[in-house]
Amino acid sequence: MKTRTDLIAEIEYKARLMRRHSLDMALVAGSNGAHLGPGYSECEILATLYFGVMHHDPKNPLDPDRDRFILSKGHGVLGYYTALAESGYFPVGMLKNFETNDSPLAGHPSIHHELGIDYSTGSLGHGLSLGVGSALGAKKAKKNFITYVCIGDGETNEGMIWEAAMTAAHLGLDNLIAVVDRNLLQSDGLSRNIVDMGDMAAKWRAFGWHVAEVDGHSVPALLDAFQERQRPNRKPYVIIAHTIKGKGVSFFENDNKWHHAKITHQEYIDALAELGFNENGEECRHGIHE
Repeated sequence: MKTRTDLIAEIEYKARLMRRHSLDMALVAGSNGAHLGPGYSECEILATLYFGVMHHDPKNPLDPDRDRFILSKGHGVLGYYTALAESGYFPVGMLKNFETNDSPLAGHPSIHHELGIDYSTGSLGHGLSLGVGSALGAKKAKKNFITYVCIGDGETNEGMIWEAAMTAAHLGLDNLIAVVDRNLLQSDGLSRNIVDMGDMAAKWRAFGWHVAEVDGHSVPALLDAFQERQRPNRKPYVIIAHTIKGKGVSFFENDNKWHHAKITHQEYIDALAELGFNENGEECRHGIHE
């Protein structure tokens, strides 16, 4: 039986692999560029969901009882596609078709149920509304699956988020869990300089949600938050995950240049080295998980 310590180590390793694969995707994207900053800030969140929390089966992607995941911050596909590939929904090698002609792995998610992508997103703000529909549908069908929605920090500026938040609380959707990737940056700069959201937790509580705040890069903290058993009935749940944009590569971190950018071959090699891989993507840290 897998211990909690083993599970945490596996999730942390998966998050590091996801960052490695993301570099390959960014490199093949070439002049199209890639959203490395927002993809990297969410890696522990998605790794914890896909490898430690969610009920899902890559061999049965249409299982009606599967948990649903919605990437409302649709530009964060580097973290999303790599989690799906590492889960087994499609071969890891397919990631190198990212943003190429006729590839299902576009710059924003497009529905491909067989690949584990249940929702098309990208127009910021509407993912939580999709989540409300999914959670309400589960209630009406008397299904027990949970709907998880990952929301961007700047995305909470959108009125549609708060309309969905009010509706979820009004409907008592305790089968809906949102995660705010609170990395304090958005495409145009510091979130507080664009629309200062102030006390984020207080706002969600005022809208009728149960709230937790965690270090969004701490797998133990994320596991505890997702598995909390003391949540009140008939209240949706939001986890505010405090993260660092570009987490994992020093020259990506908190540099909004990497919100969306082209990566040079040398930057690719340097980033791989920081993650503990050589130019061929092979493990190069002694003693690290094989």
